[in-house]
Amino acid sequence: MDAGGAGRAEGERGEAGGVRTALAGLTTRGRSFLAAGVAAVICAFVLGQDDLLRVGLLLGVLPLVCATVLYRTRYRVAGSRRLSPGRVPAGSEARVHLRIDNVSRLPTGLLMLQDRVPYVLGPRPRFVLDRVEPGGRREVSYRVRSDLRGRYPLGPLQLRLTDPFGMCELTRSFSTYDDLTVIPCVEPLPPVRLSGEAKGYGEGRQRSLALAGEDDVIPRGYRYGDDLRRVHWRSTARHGELMVRREEQPQRARCTVLLDTRGTAFEGAGPDSAFEWAVSGAASVLVHMLERGYSVRLITDTGDVVPGEGPDGFAGMSQGAADAAGLMMDTLAVIGHSDGTGLSRAYDVLRGGGEGLLVAFLGDLDEEQAMVAARMRQRSGGAVAFVLDGETWRREPADVPGPSVRSGERLRMLREAGWSAVGVPRGAGLEELWRRADRERTGLAATSGGQGTW
Repeated sequence: MDAGGAGRAEGERGEAGGVRTALAGLTTRGRSFLAAGVAAVICAFVLGQDDLLRVGLLLGVLPLVCATVLYRTRYRVAGSRRLSPGRVPAGSEARVHLRIDNVSRLPTGLLMLQDRVPYVLGPRPRFVLDRVEPGGRREVSYRVRSDLRGRYPLGPLQLRLTDPFGMCELTRSFSTYDDLTVIPCVEPLPPVRLSGEAKGYGEGRQRSLALAGEDDVIPRGYRYGDDLRRVHWRSTARHGELMVRREEQPQRARCTVLLDTRGTAFEGAGPDSAFEWAVSGAASVLVHMLERGYSVRLITDTGDVVPGEGPDGFAGMSQGAADAAGLMMDTLAVIGHSDGTGLSRAYDVLRGGGEGLLVAFLGDLDEEQAMVAARMRQRSGGAVAFVLDGETWRREPADVPGPSVRSGERLRMLREAGWSAVGVPRGAGLEELWRRADRERTGLAATSGGQGTW
């Protein structure tokens, strides 16, 4: 996806403000010439030297003339920015293309182009542009990269004008800026066997949206484009307007990804922290399930649901997989720790049922929150939990023989409730844990009735 911004930079005008702006733009060379000129003029009066007076006037007037001419020059320059791509995974590079158009009838002088970027994206790029003819344009580009997810503003674009002698520099800024979205890293996941749900469109128990609206059991009003062969004449006669039969769509399996964002459940910060692992894991599962044809949604411990459209917040059939993935990736790009201390709000959202697959990424759980999480299993057709134990994440990977006693007790509680619970040690890869969760579900698959690939 490309993002762009455009704007214009023109010389400022005004009397008092213009003088101050011009003098403030004097470079070190210009200020030195001006100071030397003033000193020479004073010495000329004291010593009575006319030649020294002429030299002093020349030194003092030259930077003032340069500043006045540069300030009075009316450059009209248009600039635009294009990001390729506008959404990039953490650790990957994006290229920013800048374009400068001279829309005036006069050629420009030497220009220095500078774009403002956050420190995390790298050094501030600067480019020197030679004379741009009337109607001409110049294009330059630079690369940005961030290991931290987030949404970063680029801009505004700045032009620095200078005179041929280097006595004065003036800066003109454009008014527009663009946002670069750095999304979590997505790890490809292998397809595994899943009990209790169908693959995409299949034999699952949940019905998806019909093309015209929600699942329908009664006729609805005629809409432009409906097939006339679907007209329900009995209902038409009863209501006095055209009514058509609503057709049921093929069954579509559902998947809910629960992300625990409680600040008390995770320790540490940075790309290698437990919370960032959980965010990246949630992104990987969302993309994987969308690619498998599932209707998906993202829920946090605060009860927020993304995308928030369709029945129960699932991404409906009318919403493409790419759009749904983009919306959820944008949410995960900026998600942070919540102030909540429990999972009750997420449980309230899941309490309505759904009979779909539930994949949860959980931080540290005390006994009370482990019981809340255990009850969530009753409202889903299948449940997989990745539990990040804070104690193991505080140690080096080589020093982690296994989950702590407390974490082992929480995993046992979840498994007894029907979860396929997997502990996540520091430095673990999601692909291997994904396969391990599938192996733990092998026993449940024999009694769940029906399998699909996920």
